[in-house]
Amino acid sequence: MDVQTLNNYFYQYGGIVIFVVVFLEYMNIPGLPSGIIMPLAGIWASKGGIGFGTALFLSIVAGICGSWVLYFIGRFGGEFVIRKYIERFPKQKAFINKAMERVQTKGYLAVFLGKLIPAIRTIISIPAGALRMNFIGYTICSALGILIWNLAFVGAGYIFGESVLQFFR
Repeated sequence: MDVQTLNNYFYQYGGIVIFVVVFLEYMNIPGLPSGIIMPLAGIWASKGGIGFGTALFLSIVAGICGSWVLYFIGRFGGEFVIRKYIERFPKQKAFINKAMERVQTKGYLAVFLGKLIPAIRTIISIPAGALRMNFIGYTICSALGILIWNLAFVGAGYIFGESVLQFFR
């Protein structure tokens, strides 16, 4: 899917596209990265297709829901999922072990900061679930990190509008 196609979906289907695409992106399903998806939501909001607050709210709710899916995958199948992932990608073993250690030692701070770092922001949910981190605490820290991340990208699209779209063409 290219940027123009995604932009057309935003105009055709409205806010549901923001929710679905951001939800999938937060579940780490391959596709377009948030650096493209979120600014497009902001651009769409700047053109009056949806309000900025609504676009941001939808992106945050979608991010939280996508993170919950990975958290529960970690909580109910984490050891199996992590073991299979390491078997398939053995070079990632040190990275996964480091992520598990950080969540275990830093707790909620690791989740919050992890939500602000590309790649880690989606993966951090699985170790949090596998380590049975308190769900409410996990959700609050995730929501705060997601708010900052999404505000930066949706806001950039909203503020810089069409010039951001021209950059991706």
